[in-house]
Amino acid sequence: MGCPFCAIVAGRLEASVVAQTPTALAFLDLRQAVPGHVLVVPRQHVEDIYAIEPAVAGEVMQLGVRVAQALRAVFQPPGLNLWQSNGVAGGQEVPHFHLHVQPRRAADCLLRVYPGGQPAPASRDALERMAERIRLSLPLDGVSPAPRSTP
Repeated sequence: MGCPFCAIVAGRLEASVVAQTPTALAFLDLRQAVPGHVLVVPRQHVEDIYAIEPAVAGEVMQLGVRVAQALRAVFQPPGLNLWQSNGVAGGQEVPHFHLHVQPRRAADCLLRVYPGGQPAPASRDALERMAERIRLSLPLDGVSPAPRSTP
């Protein structure tokens, strides 16, 4: 069938659109695990976070912030999640970059971050070694890597 989000953007599949810009589209997810679950997608087909251009990602996030503000006004949730998944292991079901904006209630049982219990803190040394590896791999497209951590 092709990409369902591209079909929504093109008007070939129905969607309940809540907001749009020339670059991004926000619509209600068909599977409303909680009322107000919105997806924000770039209009152009971009498979995942690794392929999205920073300017497009910024516009998707800006629309996501506007949607979050509207969800707060309409549903008055005590919490809200923004999440974005990549690849099968990350839980991505549709290979088109999309940001979930979801109002949350304390007992809604969605997105348990630590299903096995909260992990113990890592050692400072282990964290610094990992941070150094990440800093060395950052693309430097006008962004400076963060300075080393300080005590």
